Amino acid sequence: MKTPFNPKKLAPLGLYLSLLAAILTIGMAIILREFSLPVQIGLGIVVIGIALFVMLDPERTRVLLTGRQAKYGSNVLILFLASAGILIIINILGASSSVRLDLTQDKTHTLAQETIAILNSLSEPVTAKAFYSSQTNSTTAKSLLEDFKANSGGKFSYQFIDPNSDPIAARNANITRDGTIVLTQAGRTEIPNYASEQELAAALIRINNPGDRAVYFLAGHGEYDINASSGEQTLRTLKQSLVDKNYLVQTLDLLSNPVIPDDAKAIVIAGLTQSLSEKEISLIKAYLENGGALVVFENPSIMTQLPTSSDLLAAYLETTWGIKLGEDFIIDTTANQLDLNNPSLAIVVEYGNHAITNNLNWNLYAIFPSARSVTFSEKENITTTALAKTSQYSWAETDLAGLLTGAQVQYDQTKDTLGPVNLAAAAENSLTHSRIVVFGDPDFAADANFNAYQNGTLAVNAIDWAAQQENLINLTPRQTTERMVVPPDRFTMGFIFLGFVLALPGSAIVAGIVVWIQRRRRG
Repeated sequence: MKTPFNPKKLAPLGLYLSLLAAILTIGMAIILREFSLPVQIGLGIVVIGIALFVMLDPERTRVLLTGRQAKYGSNVLILFLASAGILIIINILGASSSVRLDLTQDKTHTLAQETIAILNSLSEPVTAKAFYSSQTNSTTAKSLLEDFKANSGGKFSYQFIDPNSDPIAARNANITRDGTIVLTQAGRTEIPNYASEQELAAALIRINNPGDRAVYFLAGHGEYDINASSGEQTLRTLKQSLVDKNYLVQTLDLLSNPVIPDDAKAIVIAGLTQSLSEKEISLIKAYLENGGALVVFENPSIMTQLPTSSDLLAAYLETTWGIKLGEDFIIDTTANQLDLNNPSLAIVVEYGNHAITNNLNWNLYAIFPSARSVTFSEKENITTTALAKTSQYSWAETDLAGLLTGAQVQYDQTKDTLGPVNLAAAAENSLTHSRIVVFGDPDFAADANFNAYQNGTLAVNAIDWAAQQENLINLTPRQTTERMVVPPDRFTMGFIFLGFVLALPGSAIVAGIVVWIQRRRRG
């Protein structure tokens, strides 16, 4: 006789389905960190599985809900729900409260008093837009921006935007580098160099005090154009980057109007092809003696047919500042190793320790398409720092005539300088507080190369530093607590192993066996 099918046998499958769905749903919730559609579907399957069990075996369901096991289970469930409810209420109250406690020993999440004072002095609200893609770690930036928001009294807010998901927003904000933060206040913008408390605080000072910060690019000697929309010798992107940082950028023609404006924070001379006049040199010299700033981007003389001996600016830099522009051209075989196949590309592989370079990624190159060497000697009251050096696989070629004829050049130890070769230098006069930065190439900052590697950041940083805008605030230094992990000796390690690995688990096992034996004896 055929046994009739009993649907109760399938009831446990509903519980197994619910258990499997619950495990997968919890895993997806942890990974996705949001109540997404897959998580919702998983919860639905959990409910369906339980419903199937109830429908297929209602008698067992009744026993489970009314028996002794249900009584103990319900107590556990009540305790679990009460604990979870308390934790949820505490988190809701904590999220809605503006009170923040920094329990770290080093007060990692406590801003300096100077920063808090700046936030309290904001005349109008400031919004920060942080453009971070999924390829860039934004943990530090999020923590820092949250600290600024919490201490601003509602005057500082922020949002994160993925430039890959929202390219229109990135384009409207003129974003050229992943990990850029743009501050906006009353239509004005300010872009910190990178995400740090001091950089953000300095940017807040600048945007909250929108006075003129003028940078003038010298014109009239064949210099690179800051207004041209196309061409190899254009600096339009550099100009826009400075405008985005709230600079007033203009040209300066000292030949037609021999006066340097009083609001000039810095003068930039980029790629001149003719020498400055003695009158212009005198004006620049007087400007620097009164605390001015000068940034020079000089082409190799082979590119301009302006010999160093005829270049009055080069003579002034060497005589007064001790900075010498080499009568040479950099040949760098590192470019071949990087598959760039262009030995005229000078690859910067080493940066000097200076405010201009400190925020650069020292593992990332800068590329100078056609460069000359920049060396310096000691001068009284002047501190000079090398900024950018090539690798040992380069040299400063002095046979310029051979290069002009297209002849194959090789390193000559009697005439040439073997790498590393320095390509840029920064100097400051301790008496006049004037600053200058000299680069042996203007092409690295031109439009075609500005966004390559770290070229643009290096150029903007140089102008920032020369104009004394790199560090408007000195924050109170935070004391760092040094922690050292001292491993225990062999005796202590053995004691820990005996107590926590053997004794405690063993006691639990023994107790379980004793309880099992006692229950067996009771029958």
